[in-house]
Amino acid sequence: MAEDKKSLKKKSKEVHELIAPEATTPVLDTSKWPLLLKNYSSLNIRTGHYTPIASGSTPLKRNLNDYVRYGVINLDKPANPSSHEVVAWIRRILRVEKTGHSGTLDPKVTGCLIVCVDRATRLVKSQQGAGKEYVAIVRLHSAIESQAVLARGIETLTGALFQRPPLISAVKRQLRIRTIYSSKLIEYDQDRHLGVFHVSCEAGTYIRTLCVHLGLVLGVGGHM
Repeated sequence: MAEDKKSLKKKSKEVHELIAPEATTPVLDTSKWPLLLKNYSSLNIRTGHYTPIASGSTPLKRNLNDYVRYGVINLDKPANPSSHEVVAWIRRILRVEKTGHSGTLDPKVTGCLIVCVDRATRLVKSQQGAGKEYVAIVRLHSAIESQAVLARGIETLTGALFQRPPLISAVKRQLRIRTIYSSKLIEYDQDRHLGVFHVSCEAGTYIRTLCVHLGLVLGVGGHM
């Protein structure tokens, strides 16, 4: 540990020595340049001089409080707790004022939940609009001819689709359009009528509704 600290100090000193303030402006000889490039060198001139500022620090010198204040946690959410409960737990554990997540996952759903801490909560909006990827299990209410039929049905449900949120949901049940970028069947159990598929979709897409629509397309009914 002592040797690692010494090496880190040496690296920080070397970085500090490399970036030294300068007041000289480099001179560029344009006498042999073509006529069309005349005065091109004077379009954008920047000096190598800079004024060191007391605020801020390099990653090697950053303290733990800064990491917490501007931190983003990539959390693997377990089943049963809701996204809001998980965010509240993190807020109490870290003893910060604000926490926010990039998108709500259903209580029974597991997966990646991005939690922004304190001053990083301003980045939540940029993450909420990003695309989502899910791996879901659909249970069909009756048998189908073959696995190829299910694969075709899943591939059919791509592009812009009309969706109405389920009865139990956190948003108003209004008809809206959500885009499915790609969907692919991973595995199908013929005996239990269970299919596993991967979906890449727009934020705000309900996979529960997509499974119901898949059952309607196949004519046998289905749910997630």
